[in-house]
Amino acid sequence: MSSTEISRPGVNREVISVSDLNRSARRLLEGEFPMVYVEGEISNFARPSSGHWYFTLKDDKSQLRCAMFRNRNQRIRFEPRNGTQIITRGKISLYEGRGEFQLIVEHMEKAGDGALRRAYEKLKADLLAEGLFSEVKKKPLPAMPRHVGIITSPSGAAIQDILNVMRRRFPAISISILPVQVQGDVSAAQIASALRFANEYRDNPFDIILLTRGGGSLEDLWSFNTEIVARAVHASRIPVVSAVGHESDVSIADFVADLRAPTPSAAAELITPDINEWIARLNRLSRANSDLMTAVLARHYSDLGHIARRLRHPGQRLQDLHQRLDDLETRLRNNLRYQLGTVNLNDMYARMMTAMERTLERSQAKFQLHLQKLNTLNPLSTLERGYAIVSTPDGHIIKHPDEVSPGDLVNARLAEGEITAEVRSSTGEIKK
Repeated sequence: MSSTEISRPGVNREVISVSDLNRSARRLLEGEFPMVYVEGEISNFARPSSGHWYFTLKDDKSQLRCAMFRNRNQRIRFEPRNGTQIITRGKISLYEGRGEFQLIVEHMEKAGDGALRRAYEKLKADLLAEGLFSEVKKKPLPAMPRHVGIITSPSGAAIQDILNVMRRRFPAISISILPVQVQGDVSAAQIASALRFANEYRDNPFDIILLTRGGGSLEDLWSFNTEIVARAVHASRIPVVSAVGHESDVSIADFVADLRAPTPSAAAELITPDINEWIARLNRLSRANSDLMTAVLARHYSDLGHIARRLRHPGQRLQDLHQRLDDLETRLRNNLRYQLGTVNLNDMYARMMTAMERTLERSQAKFQLHLQKLNTLNPLSTLERGYAIVSTPDGHIIKHPDEVSPGDLVNARLAEGEITAEVRSSTGEIKK
């Protein structure tokens, strides 16, 4: 049906395709709606091979189709599942292919994380205003710690990474693990108690405290965002290094600590001196000290020699002559030993040459004897006496007349050269 057939008098209406309409609707939605935050429950979650996420966000009355593309969902640190309550941030759009209204999600977090994030920001602001983050109050780290206290879970992966790094860099440092829970209801109190214990320990005082744990969600890391832990870190007389979670995780404890490390392994690198650098430094200092002592001794010897020359004793000349005589006697004895040694060496050389000549003569005689035996066994020597080696054209040696027939060609190997002959007759009898 053409457009003129459905038009009514006085109405000018343009007919557009479904694709054009959906495209226009999409542009309208994306242009008019700003970034929105939407809370709901995940359902119909799908993860195709493309890596994109597709799911429905619903509440008790409505539902909303959502899409989160791979380049965005790779940053999410929890596993979305059906039934999980989340808060999303994204833009309203429309999927033209099906004409479906949808939300293009750029970020999501568990619904509980929103409350935690607000509590985090409030405590951070309060402690900042109170001065707990002041750089002026931060204590310097010791260049060579003798005893390091590590407050963490003894069963976590982080402690193994830390120990491996510290043992590699400087195995002589003493390490004590102060075990605590790093998440859960009692973890914050345990961490604060461990910090107080480390400061009160006197048997082998700590030079530095490392407060650490591996990565996790905001909820997992919450113990390090509590006020009790923040104030315990601030109250520590011992320098505290904080290494909580991954590089992108920043906790309240990180702000209060004297130094924040991006990861537990990086913290171990920061607090542990490199044994190779220290050995090189000690070697440089040792060489410098040795050079200095050599220069001082040389100067003193020079001064002593100058003084000794000015205070030369009359008997010194006599001592010098005695020493000269001893030196000449020693040189004479050495010269005599050398002359005697040369005579002995010449005699030994002559005896060695005589023995070598006799050995060579015996070896040549043995060689000639063996050579004669080999010539006796050599089949070519037999040919020299007028014999021949008869074979077929393909090289088979003929040992019996029955191996050929009249008319066959045979080769006869002589002492010099070879002939080809035709068999006239063959018999097993030997004619005399």
